[in-house]
Formats: sequence, C-alpha cells, structure tokens
Amino acid sequence: MNDEPKARRGKPGEEPKKPKIGLPLILLLVLMVAIVGQFLQEQQYPAKPISEIMTMAAEGKVEKAVITPDQIKVVLRAEKGEDGKDKEPARWSAQINGDKAKERFQAAVEDATPRGSVTFDNSGGLFGPFFFMWILPIVLVAGLFWFLMRRMGPPQGVMNFGKSKAKIYAEKEVHVTFADVAGADEAVEEVKEIVEFLREPKKFQALGARIPKGVLLLGAPGTGKTLLARAIAGEAGVPFFSLSGSDFVEMFVGVGASRVRDLFRQAEQQSPCIVFIDELDALGKTRGSSPISNDEREQTLNALLVEMDGFDANSGVIIISATNRPEILDPALLRPGRFDRQIVVDRPDVFGRRKILDVHARKVKLDPTVDLSTIAKRTPGFVGADLANVVNEAALLAARKNQKSVMSADLEEAIDRVMTGLKKQRRGITAREKEIVATHETGHALVGYFTPGTDPVHRISVIPRGVSTGGSTMFLPEEERMVYTRDELVARIMALLGGRAAERVVYGHLSTGASNDLEVASRIARHMVTRYGMSERVGPVSLEDEGAQFLRDSMVKPDRAHSESTQNVIDEEVREIVSRCEVRAVDLVTRNRELLERVRGVLMEKEVVEREEFERLMTLPVAPAA
Repeated sequence: MNDEPKARRGKPGEEPKKPKIGLPLILLLVLMVAIVGQFLQEQQYPAKPISEIMTMAAEGKVEKAVITPDQIKVVLRAEKGEDGKDKEPARWSAQINGDKAKERFQAAVEDATPRGSVTFDNSGGLFGPFFFMWILPIVLVAGLFWFLMRRMGPPQGVMNFGKSKAKIYAEKEVHVTFADVAGADEAVEEVKEIVEFLREPKKFQALGARIPKGVLLLGAPGTGKTLLARAIAGEAGVPFFSLSGSDFVEMFVGVGASRVRDLFRQAEQQSPCIVFIDELDALGKTRGSSPISNDEREQTLNALLVEMDGFDANSGVIIISATNRPEILDPALLRPGRFDRQIVVDRPDVFGRRKILDVHARKVKLDPTVDLSTIAKRTPGFVGADLANVVNEAALLAARKNQKSVMSADLEEAIDRVMTGLKKQRRGITAREKEIVATHETGHALVGYFTPGTDPVHRISVIPRGVSTGGSTMFLPEEERMVYTRDELVARIMALLGGRAAERVVYGHLSTGASNDLEVASRIARHMVTRYGMSERVGPVSLEDEGAQFLRDSMVKPDRAHSESTQNVIDEEVREIVSRCEVRAVDLVTRNRELLERVRGVLMEKEVVEREEFERLMTLPVAPAA
C-alpha cells in the first residue's frame, strides 16, 4: 500500500509530548503586572473636585495634564522646600463630564502659562485602560482554560467521548517480527496463514476460501499473546489498530457502543486491516452476570457483536483479541463467524524456553561458560515474561558486582528472585528459628529422596526470601510431564508434608511454617477426589463445577453441583489422603533420623545445599522405604 497510516498518538513506546507550562505562567505574570500597575497608577493620582483643579490651572501650577474622556490627571509644578531642594510634584485627578469641561480646563491652563510650557497627553484615552482591564484578562483566562484542557489529554470536549481511542500503526512503526516470537511455534504457524492471506488474498479466493473474521489468542498471563499480535502488525503490511478492552467502557452509558461503531467505521476506511483488542474479558464478559440489567458493558458488547457479524457485516477487517480468562467470555463472541479461530499460546516447554532465552540473551553479554539449556531445565512452568525478567535481573546483578559479563551464578540467583523473591536481612531471624527452618526444609528433601515418583532435589536453602518464606526446597524434574499418576500425586503430597513430619519427629511439636505446604497438599488431594476420580468412595465422577469461580466473580451465589452428603464424603476422603501421607512421611523421617541430622547440620552451616552435595550426604545405609 502506498499510503501508510500515521500513528494517532505517536510511535509505540513513545511518550506523548505534553505542552510546556512556561508560556501560560508568563502570560499570567503579565496580567498580574498589568493589573497591579494600573492599580498603582490610580493610587498616584488622588481625587479632587474639578473646581479645585480649575483653580490650580488658573494659578499656573499645572506642569503636565493627561486628559481622558471622563477624567483629567494633572502633575503640578515642583515647589521649593525649606532646604532649597525641589519637592516631589503633587498629582491630582478629577472626574469630568463632556467636552466643555475639557475646553475650559485647557483654556485656563493656556491663559495662566506661556503657550507650549504645559504638555497635554491624550494617548491614555479609551484603549489603554479598556485593554488592560477587560481585553487582556479575558484573553489570558481563555488561553489558560485551553491549556488546561490540552493537559487533560484526549478526548478534548464532550462531543469526542464517543470517538475511538485506537492507535493506528504502520508497518515501519512496529519493529517486532515473527523472529522475535519464540516458544510458541504452533501459534506462530496459525497466524502466519492470516498474514499470508492479507498479502496474497487472490491465492485463497481462487479456491473459494474466505479470510477468518476473528482470531482469539488464549493463554496464561505472560505467554506472549500481545507480543504475537505485535509480530502480526510488523509482518502483515496493513494498517493495524491497537486498543484495550477497557478503552471502550466509560461511566457514561452509550459511550462504549459509540466507540465500537467509530472504530469499525475507521477500520472500513482502511480496509483490509487488523484490529487488535487486548484484554477482551474487560469488554466481553458473559451478559447477565451483572446484577444491573442492560448496563454499559452489555451495550458495548452488543455493539461489538453486531459489528463483527451482524446484518451489515464488515469485510476485510480482521479482529484479533487476547485474553487469559476465556471461561468468562460471552458464548456469542466465541461462535464461528465472529472468532472463527481460537489459538492457544501455551506455556513453553524446555525447548521453547531455550529459544526464548536465546532471544532475550541477544541484548545481554553472557559469559562463554553459561549454558542456557541448563537454565531452561531449571525454569519449568516459566512463561516468556518470567524468562525475560530472569535475564534482566541477572544483568542487573552482574552490573551491581562490576562484572564484565553475566555469569551462571547471576542467572541462578535471578531465578530464585523471580520464584521466591528477594533475600531478607538476616537480623530478623534468631538461631532457634534458623534451626527449625533447617529441620523443616531437610524433612522435605529427605522424604522426597526416599519416595518413588518424586522429582530429584535440586537445592535446599534456609535463606529467607519474599514475604513469608523462611527457606525453600526445590525439586527439579528430569523431564516435563503433562500427565501424573495417582502414586506420583501421593508422592508429591508426602514431600510437601515432609517438613511438618520432621518438626514432629525432632521437636515433638509443630510450627506455623507448614501452612503453605498444607494448603497445596489439600488442594492436590481435593483435585484427586473431585476432578481426577481417584477416590474409591466417591467414584469415577467429576464433582468440580468449572463455572463456580466465574459465578463467584460475578457476585452470583453458585449452586453446588452435588448433595450435602456427597460433600461430606469428599471432605472425609481429602482428610484421609492427607493423613495417610503424613503418617508415611513421619515413618520415613523416624527411620532415617541420622541422615536428617547430618544434612541439617551442613545446611545450617552453609545455608545452601546443592543437588550434588545433598546426594553425597545421603550415602549412609538407610532403612528400606515404606
């Protein structure tokens, strides 16, 4: 296309230029000086009756006179003081009415003094006081009001509330391509077809194919949905409209629907083009979920549904949206004809994480000894945003240490920061607390080591991090899995309860450090019963209501999908699973108390025990596993 659209608010990432405040301040200062000067000038000429002014003129005392349409101002001749010096000349003013008074005054002055010895100033007539007292204040107040409206930003005025806030980007303004999108190869292949259709529509139209009207990008936060949309903008070579779902919704009813119509009107003029709506859930929540019927959000959603595939359907306008909450979207949005294609941008696997690290490491100077494959294995479950944060944190740590490159230790520390937070100051932890934390974390590692189905121990630490983390035990899987067996879930619960079991065996009492462990263990056990059908008493049924969370979010009380007696059975089964796992964990710790003491002593001394050292410490003969 020859005509490239210009960005309405500047280039992406570029802050809009704000008007400088210097000029309005200067104008305001000028106004104040003018008013104060006019006031002082009035104070220099006290009022006297016109008859006394006439008498002074007849006596020849007037040296200078200023005549205005309604006033005479005179400056008298200086008089000698007692010291022989001239006094400050007196100034007086008098109100007059009509031209006859002026003529009488001038005649009196000319009769009493030689012609030309008195100067008459008629320049301060009508315009001077009128300008300073009326025109200049009005102009300055209007200019200040206009400046404040500009500072508030668009929309500038009531009539612009219904205008779309979309930014329009040209191809040269977006510097992201598909080469910058790593770890989402399947999603990239899906959207490449749309870009190819926009570039060569005749190739598809010859076979009777039509372009998809809408593409919905689904995935967890940080997986790269918005990045993928930017790459589409950079590759497509067509106008690209970008805005957020919250840009439509305002406090005024009808504004959102008007903005939707204005957006599609602009898009039709630029057809073919792409419209990207980020965070669609802010706009497309299921209708009827709000206690207020026909509210502003529903009107906006209705307008969007009509524009996407209504009676007067648009052609050549592709809608791309992104959301991480597809379960709350209105079903009318998800049907074919509106969002024809739903693309899942999933969490990357170990190979995808390696590619993402390669992309972000291009801007960072890494040490040759750094192995990004190891870092990729070390970060299971991380999304693209997490990995970008890890690389950036590692670079900041290296710069803080005045290093010339980023080392592996910096990346390891950055991973710990992202996962559990910053290190806490040591002064807030007593020796007794440190001992309890070391016992707790060693219990996790010990039970996990002797329980088949548990991932290998990667690191044990008693360094406090984050808000409430006294220590941490990290299990690193050898390979990523999507499916877990019942024994593997039980093993994970046992490892979670290992810290609590170690406290019970060593001290004979429990601490509050296991609160999060109990929460995670109970959640796994409840999913085993209600979601995975792993309970013999409950049976192979799914008792979890997928829409319950959405109903809670929408202030509607959810209906339980099962009876009260079934709920009691579920609670009993969850309690029994967790209790059995705790008994087995306590038994393992009791039979391997010697190993527990050995690892705990080293952990208290070094504060961090890595995998190699932990496995070396676990070489003493042990009792057979339960």
